Amino acid sequence: MRFFAAAGRLVPFMALAVAGCGTPRQADNIEPISRGDGYQAQYRAFVSTSANPVLTSARLNAEKCRPEAGAGNGVSAGKLGQPIPRALLSETLTRGDLLELRLPADEEFSADYVVSRDGTLKLPYLAPIPAQGRTTEAVLKDVLRALVAGGYYAETPQGSLLLKDFAQIRVAVSGAVFEPQAMNIGGVPGDQVDSLRQQALGAYTEDRNLSVALRAAGGIRPDADLSAVRLTRAGTNYTLDLRGMVTGHSAPDVILVTGDEIFVPTRVCFQDDLMTPSPVSPPGISLYLSNLTQPATGNAPSAVGQTVREVPYGTRFMQAVIDTNCVGGARATSAHRSAALFSRNPMTDVSVVIERPIEEMRARADRDDYDPYLLPGDAIACYDSSVTNIAEVGKVLGIFGLLAVLD
Repeated sequence: MRFFAAAGRLVPFMALAVAGCGTPRQADNIEPISRGDGYQAQYRAFVSTSANPVLTSARLNAEKCRPEAGAGNGVSAGKLGQPIPRALLSETLTRGDLLELRLPADEEFSADYVVSRDGTLKLPYLAPIPAQGRTTEAVLKDVLRALVAGGYYAETPQGSLLLKDFAQIRVAVSGAVFEPQAMNIGGVPGDQVDSLRQQALGAYTEDRNLSVALRAAGGIRPDADLSAVRLTRAGTNYTLDLRGMVTGHSAPDVILVTGDEIFVPTRVCFQDDLMTPSPVSPPGISLYLSNLTQPATGNAPSAVGQTVREVPYGTRFMQAVIDTNCVGGARATSAHRSAALFSRNPMTDVSVVIERPIEEMRARADRDDYDPYLLPGDAIACYDSSVTNIAEVGKVLGIFGLLAVLD
């Protein structure tokens, strides 16, 4: 009698379980994704295929673009249209830099100096000499001139001012980057100092370049206008054309100094050609994965390690879905899976959810039109086929049936 009573309690549960095998409702989004008005056109809903499919997503993205604000001639611009000052492209000093001043047969002034916090070079008996944002050549001329004016030399002596070690600098990056922030860049940790290089004259670093700051700010977003990146130094604005950093051509990777501010404008559109590894792109994408497919029992047996969770910038949705073992398997039970992408519009900070039927993506000739590029912070979840879902329901019902018999 207890068995039938328990079985009676199973009836509504079975109905509920079978109902759960139906197709889930389409994810709602605030942005009009279905019309192609999401951050990238690849988010839009499927349209019917034709006999001769034409890829249109890149064109749809480009139609929303504002004109590039830069010079438009592929040449770097300074104060909009003017050549960039040589000092921006030269070895520029900032506070904390270690310098060595050498004067022949002079023990009074020949020594190592550090550029002071106020950006000046301070020698004994002389007034502070401006050094922040200047080259060693320009500072040396002022030093020699001050020595003569102070009566320490009758005529301008021979001398050299060498940069021995670069200091860490603090700059600010804003605009169309993934992580706008103020940051420290440059400088070498103490346990990585090369003693031979420290003893040699001169210094070298790439860690204070503009590209390093952009990458440290999460990298440029796909909507960035690289033709008119603004560098503000000491109240002066310079416009830099950095498009060459993405195309593999030369670009003004200027050396920064403390206090510099970088602003990356936006074209208010998704640019497919910026979705590629470059010195100013995000270093890669760390994916968040959920709900591995039924044949997998966990990350370890599915080989979901670091190389799967971290993919190169420019990776598309379906490539990552394959990484999660969400594609393939027995056609009878595994073909009709789907995968969901959880992303966020970096311009509006509005989240979006895009779900794709994997088998349809595999079969469509125009699959690239609906295969979004992955962005930093994206997450992926896989859903099994209806056959697998029913099999799982059967397992659950079997467990409840066994419990009912034992009751």
